[in-house]
Amino acid sequence: MPSEKSETRPYHHGDLRSALLASAEHTLRDRGVASLSLRELARDIGVSHAAPGRHFKDKQALLNALALAGYERLTRALDAADDPGLPLEPRFTALARAYLAFSLENAELLELMYARKHDPEASEQMAVAVGRTVGALEQIISDAQQRGEIVQGDPGRLTLALGATLHGTAMFAATDKLDPQTALDGIPELVHLLLHGLKPR
Repeated sequence: MPSEKSETRPYHHGDLRSALLASAEHTLRDRGVASLSLRELARDIGVSHAAPGRHFKDKQALLNALALAGYERLTRALDAADDPGLPLEPRFTALARAYLAFSLENAELLELMYARKHDPEASEQMAVAVGRTVGALEQIISDAQQRGEIVQGDPGRLTLALGATLHGTAMFAATDKLDPQTALDGIPELVHLLLHGLKPR
C-alpha cells in the first residue's frame, strides 16, 4: 500500500518547485506577501514542511523566484505585442497596452517584482530578466532616435520617463484610483502625449 510519502512523489524532480510557485502566487494574489510561508505552502500542496527547502532556502529565495517568473511572463507578453514593422506610435501603443494589461492582471506580483529587483540578494538571473524588459524598450527608443522620430538624449533617461508614466497609470488602475477599462482605452492618447508633448505646435 503506497505511503503518504510516495503519494507526494509527483512533486519531486522540478514539479514541486512549480507547485510551490503556483501556490505562492495564489496566496500573494489573495492575501499579500506577508502571508507567504514555506511551511504553509507545503501544507497547502500536501508535502512535508521540509520539502520546500530542496528548492528555496528561505522565504526571500521564494520571493526572488516569484519575481523572476513574473519578469519572464512580462517579457513574453511584451514580445508577443511587439511588431518592429510598425511605426513608432502604434508600436509603442501596443507595448503600453500589453504592459498595462499585465499590470492589471498581476498587480500584487508586479509590486513584488519591483520590490525584489532592488534587493541586494536578488540573483543575477533577476538582473538579466529586468534588463530584458527595460532593455527592449530602451532599444526601441534608441532606434527611434536614430531615425529622427523622437528627441535626442540619453535613451536610458527617456526610457525611465516613459516607463514611470506607464507604471504610474498601471498603479492607479490597480488600486482603483482609475477605472481599469478607462486606463486601457486611454493608452493611445497617453502614448500620443508622451511622444508629442503637451505644448501646442
